[in-house]
Amino acid sequence: MQLPIHLSKESREPIYHQIEHQLKALIASGHIQAGTALPSIRGLAKDLEISVITIRRAYQNLEYQGFIETKQGKGTFVCDIEDALKQQVKINSVYETIERSIETAMSYNYTIEQIEEIFHNILMNYKKGE
Repeated sequence: MQLPIHLSKESREPIYHQIEHQLKALIASGHIQAGTALPSIRGLAKDLEISVITIRRAYQNLEYQGFIETKQGKGTFVCDIEDALKQQVKINSVYETIERSIETAMSYNYTIEQIEEIFHNILMNYKKGE
């Protein structure tokens, strides 16, 4: 299984954290169903061209949080998580994405008012179906 995970080596967010967030989002959104086998640690490390240790850390954290489980000799599988947890992951993901966008705008010296205008314009375009 090829996972649609995109890593940013320029990001201040650690790679293992990026993997965790993206896997949580894929699980919470239903793109990866409960019971689905995930790639092995070595396989995913090879696909993403990163360290096995980094993948192991992300998988361990996800297992601790109840998103995945490892069955000895069989592999790592997506758990069936509660709807409330799925909703919280979705909210957190959107919040963090918007927050990063605001940080980017602020780094370009946009004012809060300018950022609000940009955000408003984007929302209006979505309402119009553009």
